[in-house]
Amino acid sequence: MSMRVFLIALVLGGCVTKKKYDELDGVLKATRENLQDRKDEVDTLSADLERCGQRGNDTEAQLLACQEGRARAMREAGELSDSVQEMTEALAEAARREREAMARVAEYKALLAKFKTLIDAGRLKVKVVDGRLVVELATDVLFGSGKSELSEDGTAAITEVAAILATLPGRRFQVEGHTDNVPISTPQFPSNWELASARSLSVVKTLIAGGMSPTQVSAASYSSNRPIGDNNTKEGKASNRRIEIVLIPDLSKVPGFEELEQSVGQ
Repeated sequence: MSMRVFLIALVLGGCVTKKKYDELDGVLKATRENLQDRKDEVDTLSADLERCGQRGNDTEAQLLACQEGRARAMREAGELSDSVQEMTEALAEAARREREAMARVAEYKALLAKFKTLIDAGRLKVKVVDGRLVVELATDVLFGSGKSELSEDGTAAITEVAAILATLPGRRFQVEGHTDNVPISTPQFPSNWELASARSLSVVKTLIAGGMSPTQVSAASYSSNRPIGDNNTKEGKASNRRIEIVLIPDLSKVPGFEELEQSVGQ
């Protein structure tokens, strides 16, 4: 793979570190210098070719050599010019994506700062899972055992969360319900799927009542299928009983989205 093709693939594939960016920028500068050398060579060979035509004692072979040399230099200059153009565009794209990535990090840090009081009080956790920002609340604090109605303390906690998330207009969140592996079977909740779903919906309704737009939130149930703790221990079971409020990534700002959008549209 040529350096030019490698650079384009690397940039379009995701984030480029500063070290790699600087290395590739060095390659671009060297290519520009090489291009200038080829342009200088073209000028020299063009002058030689003109002199070849003016000298009456030059052989046909000498004239052909002048022509071939100039054609070769022009071809190489053209290829280098294309490389410079494509590398310049690729590096500009890398810089743009880096700025967007830094903006996302800044947004996450700002959101984390808003939750600091609740985090310090042990009322919730904020973490990044699979590239998504997740606000985690233990359901033992929010709900009674086997219940889907928020407790008084749970309502207060979710209302506080709503007040913070409502300050992020245009961002969407999914409320995900999780249980431990202890099965439930009641007329209201035939399985853990229904329990986790009902709890998610209760949280969604409270978020909306707390000031969030209905267009910002959705509900999902994972039952006991995404444990984060050992279900063979009391502590592990407790950690698995949780509500997660997930910041849904804006795909339009994810590296490679333009290429994905174009490929889907074809």
